[in-house]
Amino acid sequence: MESNGYKPTDRMRDLVNDNSALILVMGRFGISLGVGDRSVREICRSHDVDERTFLEVANFVSDRDYSYHSLSLASLIGYLKQAHEYFLDFNLPNIRRKLIEAIDCSADSDIAVLIVHFYDEYVTEVRKHMQYENKVVFSYVEQLSQGLLNRKYSIDEFAGKHSPIGNKLKELKDIIIRYYPERNNYLLNSVLLDIILCEQDLTSHCLIEDRLFVPAVKLVEQKIRQSDSVAYTDEPCRESPDNDKPGALSDREKDIIVCVTKGMNNRQIADYLFLSVHTVTTHRRNISNKLQIHSTAGLIIYAIANKLVNIEDIQKSNDPRSRL
Repeated sequence: MESNGYKPTDRMRDLVNDNSALILVMGRFGISLGVGDRSVREICRSHDVDERTFLEVANFVSDRDYSYHSLSLASLIGYLKQAHEYFLDFNLPNIRRKLIEAIDCSADSDIAVLIVHFYDEYVTEVRKHMQYENKVVFSYVEQLSQGLLNRKYSIDEFAGKHSPIGNKLKELKDIIIRYYPERNNYLLNSVLLDIILCEQDLTSHCLIEDRLFVPAVKLVEQKIRQSDSVAYTDEPCRESPDNDKPGALSDREKDIIVCVTKGMNNRQIADYLFLSVHTVTTHRRNISNKLQIHSTAGLIIYAIANKLVNIEDIQKSNDPRSRL
């Protein structure tokens, strides 16, 4: 059965004509435009790019047949690092600039403030996610390339905690569409499209890590374990930033955050949870210290971002403008 994947002899411009998303793939491999009629093989060789790795990523992004068995992990890590740089240093900051221009962040526009704070919280989470991969996961794989197996870490640890990071952009889009009433705002419509495209790009990026990067690393781990002499390293890996998620809070603290999102004051929370006002005050102080969030608006954003509540619950409980 013939594969429907792209081939080294295919013209690069034909690939891009098939799927314009491959323009981003080219850039993350360091391949410039102006490809003329040259083949994938010619273009990759002229840019010192591993053609097999480029083709497998291009095939995956284009929903064609792909394989992780022939990947160059060094080349793929270079691609993933460039993608991280694109998101963190260009795309996400650019979306924020357009968002600020498109909405009214004056003192009378509480919804706009919530939107910007939600976005900033999200970007902070993405940054932690990608920095963890750069500093821990990719360093681990670079050790593997030297034949060193870490007894305190494996790619399964990363894979078990790896989760999509584009989903919250869908929530942001939903917040804007449902709760920001403004007509004929073409700039806001434009930034909404940017948010949608960014979410799709981030989702594809995470899937490349899950379905190409992780399986390829597992093959290397298996090969090292099966070798006659295994060299080990016990250098500890840093903990995942997932430890910053709501698991650091007690169940009672989570209950109090939910009450705050419903617009309750300390007395109302105390009555609702059968606590003293002093106990509620102490819990709120501890929550602020743990999360470094000191405003009601910030707690609402945190609760939405970490799925302690959803947008519908907040909308039903009160008018969002009256709580900020």
